[in-house]
Amino acid sequence: MLVCVLAMAAAIGVVATAAFLFRRLGNGTDDLVPDGPSASHAGSMLSSLFLLVFAIAIVVPWTTADAARQNTYAESQAAVETYWAAARLPAPAGAQVQQQVRDYVGTVLDKDWPLMAAGRLSLEGASRLDALRTQVAGLTVKGDDAKDAKTQVLDEVKALSQARRQREADARSTPPAGVLPLTILTGSIVLVFPFLAGARPRGRTLVPLLVMAALLGFGVYLTWQISHVFASGLSVGPDAFRAALTEFQRIPWGV
Repeated sequence: MLVCVLAMAAAIGVVATAAFLFRRLGNGTDDLVPDGPSASHAGSMLSSLFLLVFAIAIVVPWTTADAARQNTYAESQAAVETYWAAARLPAPAGAQVQQQVRDYVGTVLDKDWPLMAAGRLSLEGASRLDALRTQVAGLTVKGDDAKDAKTQVLDEVKALSQARRQREADARSTPPAGVLPLTILTGSIVLVFPFLAGARPRGRTLVPLLVMAALLGFGVYLTWQISHVFASGLSVGPDAFRAALTEFQRIPWGV
């Protein structure tokens, strides 16, 4: 923070020094009009800065949310594949593993999702996965088909655990610090810049400014809405896991 303040102070000092030196040397002419070169240059640079910050504030969270959404489908698909593979295990292990997978998905929906808005997952979900892996690893099976099924189940449980860890990282992810406040600050400066430059728009000339203000306000609102992957109006939902529960209905029960 101190470095940021020093950088801003240095930049302001450069402008003040340049203004003083050029006035003392008698170079240039006074620029007092709202549409003069100084105001035009500052206005274009402020607009560019706002667009840069706004793009970061939108693109980064949107990309993170899209990746998080894809990961939920990867995790749910791993659960479905585990359920399918468990059907090949000998009884009663197959049905028991399938029930554990079903219980895990239910835990994700009932326990994990309410907590993910706060950036964390439930301990119960991790415990269920650990118990599932321990149970499958401890199975004693005979025959090539049963051994292949056990190996496949363990592989899918591993993929399920990896996807869960990624979902936990997604839940904790936040936009770069200061991006949202900087978006609001630069947007506000862009709005009042014509007045700061000395212009006094009236009548119909106010209409474009009002339209711009409305659009900037909507943009800031959108930025705030997508600032957290699992806790906003545009957050990632648990649709993938609900679809997995539906998919379980058509998969044969453990033999």
